Amino acid sequence: MHVSIVSIVFMVFSALAAIGAPIGVFIVLHKKYKTPVLPMVVGMGAFIVFVLILEQAVHAFVFARYNLRENLFLYTVYGTLMAGVFEETARLLSFSVLKRKYKGVGVGLSYGLGHGGAEAILIVGIAMIVNIVLSIVINSSSGSVLDNLPAAIQGGTLEQLNASIQALTTTAPYFFLFGGIERIFAVAIQVALSIVVFYAVSKKLWLYPLAILIHALLDVPAALMQLGVIKSIFLVEGLTGLSAVLLLLFARYLHKNFGSDCNSFDTGAL
Repeated sequence: MHVSIVSIVFMVFSALAAIGAPIGVFIVLHKKYKTPVLPMVVGMGAFIVFVLILEQAVHAFVFARYNLRENLFLYTVYGTLMAGVFEETARLLSFSVLKRKYKGVGVGLSYGLGHGGAEAILIVGIAMIVNIVLSIVINSSSGSVLDNLPAAIQGGTLEQLNASIQALTTTAPYFFLFGGIERIFAVAIQVALSIVVFYAVSKKLWLYPLAILIHALLDVPAALMQLGVIKSIFLVEGLTGLSAVLLLLFARYLHKNFGSDCNSFDTGAL
């Protein structure tokens, strides 16, 4: 078995995009506009608490009692709405606290990069690094990687490792490339949604339920692809990219209309 060099190159790109893009953009904004650091840290923490802990706990509770997976419509509506509710509520509560110290729209940018950056690093960045390491081990092994494993590795762990090896050696290289591209789009969407909810807190509260609805709708193509309804990754990523552009334009529109009295990027505090 062998992992394509092209696949490894695309994994490296995706790892750099997932980890480097949000960090790089924040460094540029911080140096140029003094964008505050604390909201970024809050965004990272909010993603971990609300998405990885609270949302997953609710999913575990619901799926243990209701077999939603048998109903495609209900499963899609539930999954996409829960993502919107938990993530946008995380923003709403975070900005409600942060507004006591920050007024500039930079708080929305900073939070969005933290929220989206944590998602990109934890979901794609780390996974790509693991894939790269495993790919190097596969390619440098003279025989089957599984033949050289300690005898103690058995059962589910062995099956999971074998599935990972099969995926790395059989998946088309461009799938690994899309991992990084999709994260760039996703971070842009997270930043734009953060600006929408920032103005929900500071100007128009109705933007909060709108952000939930937008978030849910944006997740529908990916959910349908996971369920096998949509087969084309090109279609899903194309829709994601288009959504990112349109949502950024909407966030810019909100800033032009609502940002006159909170237009600075920072209040001077960290």
